[in-house]
Amino acid sequence: MSEMSYVKRSIITAVCIALCVVLPMAFHSIPNAGTILSPMHIPVLLCGLICGWSFGLLCGLAGPLLSSLITGMPPAAYVPPMMVELATFGLVCGLMMQLVRTKRVYADLYISLITAMLIGRIAAGAARALIFAAGKYSFGAWFTSYFVTSFPALVIQLALIPSIVYALMKARLIPMRYPERY
Repeated sequence: MSEMSYVKRSIITAVCIALCVVLPMAFHSIPNAGTILSPMHIPVLLCGLICGWSFGLLCGLAGPLLSSLITGMPPAAYVPPMMVELATFGLVCGLMMQLVRTKRVYADLYISLITAMLIGRIAAGAARALIFAAGKYSFGAWFTSYFVTSFPALVIQLALIPSIVYALMKARLIPMRYPERY
């Protein structure tokens, strides 16, 4: 992807952080939607894919913290493991977009996205098991929380995020990843 200015990446990151506050408010009007649909994950993953690892990392740290401080969602006890998960999402998405070059935009996006989603969930589970709920967090609880309960979120993220990034490229709002092909 050709380079975006620091200012443009900063503005996109600020919008994504704001979405981390606004989207959960909209989704929480539906019972258990925050847990099942994970609305905060979408802007963080987008930020990492579009702006790079450092901006994605910042978004993943600031999004849940600001959301909790402003709206009370997520509750304080859930903020640290969410920050680990979302910071890892943003970091890994950005790094993978730097490393993966298949010459196909959707392949690059899906490889980066799926890798980040797996590593982020592993990092959050490890943080809960070793730090935040040491001795009280099982593999079954991790798998149920991060894969079974949130399965609708996984489907939504995999369906929407690559198409959003591609649409932004086609609209020339962000640089084309492989401009010579268009």
